[in-house]
Amino acid sequence: MRTGVRVRFRSSIWKNENEHGHRFAWQVGYGAFSVSVSNTATVAKYIRDQEKHHRKMTFEQEYRALLKKHGIDSDVP
Repeated sequence: MRTGVRVRFRSSIWKNENEHGHRFAWQVGYGAFSVSVSNTATVAKYIRDQEKHHRKMTFEQEYRALLKKHGIDSDVP
């Protein structure tokens, strides 16, 4: 099993076993990015402010910009 598939599979099981309420499921497309320890606080702040941030730029716009910034070809139509 590929690592990405394994992460999706295991995280879905954990989420559904440990959190009650709505059933968790991954969307069809997904991306995963690593973050260095030195950037942990910046990423945590970004996550806390995500709702406000996405009033200025949609998730799709931000995702495409991130891929382009790092030279990654997007297969998102």
